[in-house]
Amino acid sequence: GWKCNTGGGFTGRLGPIWMRDVDGDRAIGLFVADYHCNDYHGALHGGAVMTLADIGLGFGVSRAIAGAPCVTVSLQTQFVATAREGDFIVCRSEVIRTSKHLVFVRGLITNGDVTVASAEGIWKVQAPNPSR
Repeated sequence: GWKCNTGGGFTGRLGPIWMRDVDGDRAIGLFVADYHCNDYHGALHGGAVMTLADIGLGFGVSRAIAGAPCVTVSLQTQFVATAREGDFIVCRSEVIRTSKHLVFVRGLITNGDVTVASAEGIWKVQAPNPSR
């Protein structure tokens, strides 16, 4: 089932984020709250969608590189449909290619059977930080 993760730092400001592992893949979800929405017309703000995509695709990358440190280099998002307060949106990722220094990933953000957005990104694998 889904498990709640309140997170910390910037991620914690979006959440809580819900997580579920299915067949070795992690899906992350978000209940859309009023503070996630655009005041102008009440739809989920694109910045919240992009943040969820960054977190969700990042989880996929992290699993592909066994938790090695990494950072987002590029993230493209295509907005397809709106979500509104009370909706539960889910991000699932798929790693396309892993090289020594880069990971290519894509994913969908959905609200039930409706695609809200698609995203593609590139993550850079970093050397471990011995001070951490």
